[in-house]
Amino acid sequence: MKSTGTTKDVDINGSFKNENLILSVLVISVLMASIDSTIVLLAFPAITQALHSNLSTIIWVILIYLLVTAVAATQLGRIGDIFGRSRVFNSGIAIFTIFSFMCGIAPTDITLIIFRGFQAVGGAMMTANSGAIIADTFRRERLGKAYGFTGMGWNVGAMLGIVLGGIITTFIGYRYIFFINVPIGIVLLALALKYIKDNKREHEKLDIAGMSLLGITLSMILYAGVRIASVGLNYTNVSILVAGFILLIPFYFREKVFVNPVIKFSMFKNKVFKNSVLASMFQGLGFMGVAFMLIMYLQGVRGLTPFYASLLLLPGYILSGILSPFMGRYSDKYGARLLATLGLLVMIAGITVYFALTATSSVYIVLIDSAITGFGGSMFWPANNSAVMKSSEAGRFGTASGVLRLFGSMGIMGSFIIVIVTATLAIPRYLAFEIFVGTSKLIGGITKGFITGMHFSFVFLIIMLAIAALLSLTRGNENMAEKVKNNHL
Repeated sequence: MKSTGTTKDVDINGSFKNENLILSVLVISVLMASIDSTIVLLAFPAITQALHSNLSTIIWVILIYLLVTAVAATQLGRIGDIFGRSRVFNSGIAIFTIFSFMCGIAPTDITLIIFRGFQAVGGAMMTANSGAIIADTFRRERLGKAYGFTGMGWNVGAMLGIVLGGIITTFIGYRYIFFINVPIGIVLLALALKYIKDNKREHEKLDIAGMSLLGITLSMILYAGVRIASVGLNYTNVSILVAGFILLIPFYFREKVFVNPVIKFSMFKNKVFKNSVLASMFQGLGFMGVAFMLIMYLQGVRGLTPFYASLLLLPGYILSGILSPFMGRYSDKYGARLLATLGLLVMIAGITVYFALTATSSVYIVLIDSAITGFGGSMFWPANNSAVMKSSEAGRFGTASGVLRLFGSMGIMGSFIIVIVTATLAIPRYLAFEIFVGTSKLIGGITKGFITGMHFSFVFLIIMLAIAALLSLTRGNENMAEKVKNNHL
């Protein structure tokens, strides 16, 4: 059998040693990086008070992480293709661990934001290369199962971070949401250095100019989007947003003629790859937005503490985590299209139940419905991630993994913007931010306006998921039997 890259220790029967151990390292690393994208959310009040800051500044503790992750994902995946995925992945664990400790001891809000930016670089180095390492390590008929675990790690981790942030901040202290990464990171690095190695690298030049241009472009677009959500429309924000989109034009034409581009646009000619990546983005736009809005409802309308609000969302995370690997196996056997599409439809069905939420309805609606949407997520995430990597070109697994993570991160960022903008249509912007972090509660007639706005946002978020479902359904069928047969030739 031909070896295609990372960590393939093959015995005489063609089976792969250490697969489970390698997968465990990848899943824990991705889960850790993903959890930190949202774990600070419910710690905002404690951080604000401890560092004598304000909400408009502290909000960047989460936004800088999402921004850096989105911008760096594609570039770091490509760097992994060129310099070795294990080198980039292992370095990412080290950087993430070091700056997790630095975040924990940060004396001011500004230093915390800076350290979070560096921590995000480490997280992006891990997540952008994890998918490629799996593609190199596992046979194609086993990819769905493997991506079931890593897909669970990223998508569930982003929401599980909300729960863990509430628990750790409430019972231990906010600094430990960062310190907890240190011992885990040290053990992971030791295991990764021993078992995750490169047998092959692509001998190509790095597209520094293209990477820089893409980074500037995405930074401008995402920064403008966040500012619009935070302070509203003005000339400066709109100008930055328009300039960012305009810069995509020279980036596109440069990458079209460059021999070894950051993003090989020919990948998007593959309909399975294109639709799967876009489905990931629209799923993130819709589903993560629902979680954000429910937090605002539970804290602002029902008066729950951040800790108890997070517990009501827990069943969905647990169910999705348990079922994702099994759903990945079904994806390997039957293909990604129908399973991923059905998962999105289950999510949509679950969200429609949330229209029953009022100022006096049972909060157990959230508890039950989170399990329904979590079940849908367990079908979508592993199947969709597997489809992306199976449709990728050989030698471009790092790039494909980075592109998938880029679009997924943009979906999470977009969800935050959508929720804040929607909420500010019903209540004042400053109050929306305070409710979001659990420092205020709605009273009087404002409550009715917020619930109306929440229901309106659910309509918009369902549309995002419907678009994802349409993309998933029309991605095309995979000839799984033929692919398995070819891999045994």
